[in-house]
Amino acid sequence: MSLVRRARPEDAAEVLRLRQVMIDSLWSAGGSGATEWHAQSLPALRERLAEQDGDFAAFVVEHPGRPGALAALVAGTVEYRIGRAGNPRGRVGHVFSVATDPDARRRGYARACMEELLGWFRARGAGHVLLNASPEAEPLYTSLGFTRDPDPSMRLPL
Repeated sequence: MSLVRRARPEDAAEVLRLRQVMIDSLWSAGGSGATEWHAQSLPALRERLAEQDGDFAAFVVEHPGRPGALAALVAGTVEYRIGRAGNPRGRVGHVFSVATDPDARRRGYARACMEELLGWFRARGAGHVLLNASPEAEPLYTSLGFTRDPDPSMRLPL
């Protein structure tokens, strides 16, 4: 039996807590650790976790030492983009949250969750999957077959 399961609406607070773990680790030098946004995010996240056939999925592992807590999380979406060679249907998977509780790391939880998410992307016809990788996480993604792309991304806050 797999340790990984699809996240449910009742997991929303723990999903946000693990997302905060990821955010804090990425921006530890300048991050504020602010969590007041969680209350605003919680209702929408619960709704999205209830949708089983939508374009969003999160997979989790329950924490073995803390009942009611999650040890690991991955979340992603499938988006439509106009097709091209190599992806004529234009479906693209995007991984945007991968987090493991600090006391549950190095047990294969993130890998197991990622494998479930990749299967979910395949089942939805995604032609490829995108993610941003920290240097610490890059070996995991490389072992799953990800490669580095030149990134011409730009951002406009609205």
